[in-house]
Amino acid sequence: MKSLDTEFVRSQFPACGNDDLASASFFENAGGSYMPYQVINRLGRFHSQRRVQPYWPFKSSTLAGNEMDESRIRMSELLNIPPETLHFGSSTSQNTYVLATAFRDLKTDRRVIIVTNQDHEANSGVWRRLNHFGYQIREWKVQEETGQLLVDDLKELLDENVCLLTFPHCSNIIGEINPVKEICALAKKFGVLTCVDGVSFVPHSFPDISALGADIYLFSAYKTYGPHLGLMYVNPDLNSRLPSQGHFFNDYDSTKTLTPAGPDHAQIASIAGIVDYVELIDRHHFGENSNGNLGQAARRFGKLQRDMETALLTGLMDFLNDKEGVHVLGDPNIDMNQKVPTISIHVGNRGEEIVQKLASKGLMAGSGDFYSVRLLKALKIKLPAGVLRLSFVHYTKSGDVSSMIQALDEIL
Repeated sequence: MKSLDTEFVRSQFPACGNDDLASASFFENAGGSYMPYQVINRLGRFHSQRRVQPYWPFKSSTLAGNEMDESRIRMSELLNIPPETLHFGSSTSQNTYVLATAFRDLKTDRRVIIVTNQDHEANSGVWRRLNHFGYQIREWKVQEETGQLLVDDLKELLDENVCLLTFPHCSNIIGEINPVKEICALAKKFGVLTCVDGVSFVPHSFPDISALGADIYLFSAYKTYGPHLGLMYVNPDLNSRLPSQGHFFNDYDSTKTLTPAGPDHAQIASIAGIVDYVELIDRHHFGENSNGNLGQAARRFGKLQRDMETALLTGLMDFLNDKEGVHVLGDPNIDMNQKVPTISIHVGNRGEEIVQKLASKGLMAGSGDFYSVRLLKALKIKLPAGVLRLSFVHYTKSGDVSSMIQALDEIL
């Protein structure tokens, strides 16, 4: 069985060799990840050699357009979706805002939207505000003890009046992976559209979006080893039905109808660097068995990521669960294979103090509400103090986790 070569992975991230960062351990990856050389080099090349309006016939402009198209085509193959269904926006928050505006004017007799109180506010607030435009909002509530979303509770909310169901692939607070494929299949039985926020999941495994069955799937490149962009898949049939939010003369182009203003061209071009990185890791581990299929490479890479992360997560969770007086949010009996390495600890008003103590030991973490105020309120966590959150990804070393355990043992 292949295991992830962490040292080779880390050699691809310049931050891991930076004097200020190499001796520190990064546990705030859920807020934004490091970028590999492949992305940084593409960004630098575009800014230094392609910094012109793209798609004109002169060389630098043609190359600029080609590189932007390359990002769309190759990232779409990685995610197993048609290129014309992938949209680039300046952030996931903006993408959901534009989507909600389009749904506001959608011609439909279905006037109910289901939201959750487990989501990041980006995939909650914009939909809730549609109650001002003739929609009724129903809330799929989490279990108060664990923060989990139960499918049986959803069944009580679905009917022929529901237009859209929005929910997270996993929470950015408790990290439990929701059964997206099952939920989307259930929604489809009622003719309900689905919008899945994958921001907290994709850094740990690029999904096969077509296999999941979601009508909308969103994630953030800057939390997935790329620049500060939001990526969004929209089912082509739904896209054709949604009122255009772009310039009227671009209505013929499905990639522009949900993009009122295009994001930075260099950042779009650099998205192909994420794919370069996945391909490199795949070749390093599988050599001749790496056949050039980006979807298969993404699945193999995802398994390497998840196996490594789960092993480290298990050790950290075992320590925290055995530590007297420590309250980790979520199901205490969860199978670690059903959780991403994002852990939130209820520490009362001590969050900032603990973060400072960790920082003095070279351990970078954060505290607060992390834009999940509704979930924390449901779990009866005091605000604005929030929680101490620890999150890591596949470039994290086992020694980083050991250092965190030792520090928490002293501080908590």
